[in-house]
Amino acid sequence: MDQELRALTERLRKESGGADPFGPLTATGDPEVLAAVLTAPGQPLWARELAAFRLGGAGDRRAFESLVLLLNHRDPARCASAATALARLADPRTARAAAALATNELRVAYALHPVRLLVALRAPESVPALITALERRLTPGDPYRAVALACVEGLGELADPRARPVLRAARARPALTGAAQRALELTR
Repeated sequence: MDQELRALTERLRKESGGADPFGPLTATGDPEVLAAVLTAPGQPLWARELAAFRLGGAGDRRAFESLVLLLNHRDPARCASAATALARLADPRTARAAAALATNELRVAYALHPVRLLVALRAPESVPALITALERRLTPGDPYRAVALACVEGLGELADPRARPVLRAARARPALTGAAQRALELTR
């Protein structure tokens, strides 16, 4: 987590412009101080992200709601940091939330990190959600190729035979052919 925290801290240091609360938020070891940032009105997004990431990495479930909101953010860097913290948090609600985000057609442009999180969690919700998300990405003209590829690769990694029909269908998409074939070989 140290490398991820360093990268997050550097990104947020730039975003905050060196604002006064940045230093204390990076230095504090007090979870109450961090949790207060999540509930206090008027806190900047960078402060909430830093507090949620640090709490989530420490296994403090008060960060769950904030991390789920960040997992569905339009900024891929925020989604990635939230996914990292949620994977470490080990909250039993995480897989359900990630599955809901991965299969939400209104937010499909932001589904890449929830899909990857589902693979990392290896939860009972993972395979059904990835199958659903991939089926939707196989429609002609679908622009979310990265999400489709993440689903294919994730289903291969999870090696669940229930994915075989959708992986066979994915082979028909030129951008997915090779990955779908490799995933099929892993699901035998």
